[in-house]
Amino acid sequence: MAMDDATWRRHANPWSGWSRMFTTLPLLALAIWSRVWLGWGALVPVALALGWIWANPRVFPEPERFGAWMSRGVLGERIFLEHRAEIASEHRRAGLLLGALSLPGAVVMAWGLWALWADWVVFGVVLTALPKVWFVDRMAWVHDDWCRAGRRVPGMESANG
Repeated sequence: MAMDDATWRRHANPWSGWSRMFTTLPLLALAIWSRVWLGWGALVPVALALGWIWANPRVFPEPERFGAWMSRGVLGERIFLEHRAEIASEHRRAGLLLGALSLPGAVVMAWGLWALWADWVVFGVVLTALPKVWFVDRMAWVHDDWCRAGRRVPGMESANG
């Protein structure tokens, strides 16, 4: 995603985090499903969905404060990605496990999209999203532990909150 410090701070806006979590996968699934109606024209909604996935962390303004649960989760994810070796081993294991727990849902969703079984697509989206919500909760915990230890969150040196 090539996110710089400013993009991470903008993505820490709860509107960005929540809308990314709950719109990107359903939009992508719907765009792929649209091949039924649009044929190769479905590449347009797929491109639009992928464009939203890229744009989402960039379109929202930086929040006034970074204390919201979603803000802490987004910033904790950055810590997890950039300083994984420095965080507690239980956070590393949980983050990797929760990422892996999303995979079965993605497989169910993909199968539903291939077979055109809408109930499988919806079930797969839900099975993929639930571990992601839990992952964000764990990342908020990573953020809080990091800050309690007196460490600065990467890229927050010029933040307003």
